[in-house]
Amino acid sequence: MAEDKSKRDSIEMSMKGCQTNNGFVCNEDILEQTPDPGSSTDNLKHSTRSNLGSQEPDFKGVRPYAGMPKEVLFQFSGQARYRIPREILFWLTVASVLVLIAATIAIIALSPKCLDWWQEGPMYQIYPRSFKDSNKDGNGDLKGIQDKLDYITALNIKTVWITSFYKSSLKDFRYGVEDFREVDPIFGTMEDFENLVAAIHDKGLKLIIDFIPNHTSDKHIWFQLSRTRTGKYTDYYIWHDCTHENGKTIPPNNWLSVYGNSSWHFDEVRNQCYFHQFMKEQPDLNFRNPDVQEEIKEILRFWLTKGVDGFSFDAVKFLLEAKHLRDEIQVNKTQIPDTVTQYSELYHDFTTTQVGMHDIVRSFRQTMDQYSTEPGRYRFMGTEAYAESIDRTVMYYGLPFIQEADFPFNNYLTMLDTVSGNSVYEVITSWMENMPEGKWPNWMIGGPDSSRLTSRLGNQYVNVMNMLLFTLPGTPITYYGEEIGMGNIVATNLNESYDINTLRSKSPMQWDNSSNAGFSEASHTWLPTNSDYHTVNVDVQKTQPRSALKLYQDLSLLHANELLLNRGWFCHLRNDSHYVVYTRELDGIDRIFIVVLNFGESTLLNLHNMISGLPATMRIRLSTNSADKGSKVDTSGIFLDKGEGLIFEHNTKNLLHRQTAFRDRCFVSNRACYSSVLNILYTSC
Repeated sequence: MAEDKSKRDSIEMSMKGCQTNNGFVCNEDILEQTPDPGSSTDNLKHSTRSNLGSQEPDFKGVRPYAGMPKEVLFQFSGQARYRIPREILFWLTVASVLVLIAATIAIIALSPKCLDWWQEGPMYQIYPRSFKDSNKDGNGDLKGIQDKLDYITALNIKTVWITSFYKSSLKDFRYGVEDFREVDPIFGTMEDFENLVAAIHDKGLKLIIDFIPNHTSDKHIWFQLSRTRTGKYTDYYIWHDCTHENGKTIPPNNWLSVYGNSSWHFDEVRNQCYFHQFMKEQPDLNFRNPDVQEEIKEILRFWLTKGVDGFSFDAVKFLLEAKHLRDEIQVNKTQIPDTVTQYSELYHDFTTTQVGMHDIVRSFRQTMDQYSTEPGRYRFMGTEAYAESIDRTVMYYGLPFIQEADFPFNNYLTMLDTVSGNSVYEVITSWMENMPEGKWPNWMIGGPDSSRLTSRLGNQYVNVMNMLLFTLPGTPITYYGEEIGMGNIVATNLNESYDINTLRSKSPMQWDNSSNAGFSEASHTWLPTNSDYHTVNVDVQKTQPRSALKLYQDLSLLHANELLLNRGWFCHLRNDSHYVVYTRELDGIDRIFIVVLNFGESTLLNLHNMISGLPATMRIRLSTNSADKGSKVDTSGIFLDKGEGLIFEHNTKNLLHRQTAFRDRCFVSNRACYSSVLNILYTSC
């Protein structure tokens, strides 16, 4: 009872000069008044006293005030003028969230797949023994590559591709691997490699390395164990009985090595012949043995764990040979069989591209996919299958639902010993027409196994070929030194015991005009530098506004910043023995690039007759002659010097790939359209 009385007294006190607030401070805006005996306040007090124990207080007529208790708040929150706006805001919020979710789903569904890192920009292929010497021994090494990463990033390169650096007894280092898990001491240590990987990733670059699964060195531990028939290694290589007559070994069949003569070599330890597609120091692995396949996959896992972003698989077409060992057919059937010693004199139907070979390559892809699950850590796979026809090479892309290589390397431009508008057009269209739908192309104009561009075609074609490289759809690939126009060395006494012709394109990188072209401070380098290094080097060309290096940087920057080049359609306009003309365009962008490249003698081109609606003059966006950049030319009479290239920019809504006449002459890898309003790409064009 005492407790009830205390509550009543508290309520009575709070009623004086204000409304009931259950102990909260009175609203200061309400003036204290003396209650009239007959006032409504007195009646409210009386009602409160008489009904306190049986019902809640009546708040009718009370206005909202700061600090009101929940009982009062609930009274107001239920009123229509407060409840309806609250519900409207709630449902507007729900609707907005649903619209945002729907818009996000729609954008994701309609957006094309983002370009992966191996599609975004150029690759830069480095022959490590010739790039930069850091320890003054005359040989390039891994630390030397790390020292020059700033130069590589200045070229707007996205991916560094390093050729073979595994421990090897062969001086060329490309194929005869003694240990796939070791760095050859000439190039440094495993710690040097790990530091290089970290430095490359710190620069925002990616790293791919060569891998040669087809064979090993004859000094590899596997071969040493195989020749003594030790355990599972007995059948790691391809062995077969061979006969001897008059002190001469008679091989099991007429199969030939790539370098000529029989591909079988007698081993006195095992008393059998082993098979080698290349040199006798490079015995072929037996990929019909599951243990061999698993060994190779373990090596891939080893390097992937080290942080490698991808591999270039070399010589994959040689992975399997026919089991029946029948003779291969002669090209010239009238030739005396005993005189057939050159690789080109046989059709290699039993020693290349055998049934099951692509299954092995796909198994490599599956191994790499296990390391591609992290966002941004996709592992790239390329294949080198040189000397194949284009229709066979593109088979390495895989099937629509079974992925193989991300792309087989396209070296067909490097095979052009003479160049013309027609020959360049033939290479471009042959690749694009044979490439499976939705796959990504690539282009290269040089490599370690081919003659350098300058020596093959002439230095007047350096700029125009680099312009071709960066204006075609797909990934451009540059062999070190091609950006400055390096040529083959002409020295004859190279003091090396390998293929001399391939060594000519592997001379030291020409950095400056100091001793050894800035490649090394040693008194002697493993190969001599080219005699033109005083004028053809990086330092000199950095300061020349019209240099090959400056144009290369401009082209790579244009390629990186223009959707027309990295996502757009390629439409062929015309070609002849002199020139090739094509456009790059994209739905949603009301301008196109018109690329004109002259590979023949000086010529006069009437571009106005090729494209309807072309203006009388057009602006040059980029030219192999930097003096022409930004200038306007008469489209009815464009004079082109030998080796000259022009990129025109033309504003138009009349895109060629939409026109019936050009439908069969336009190609795109991943179709996309651009929305200037939303600044996004989408696929529903």
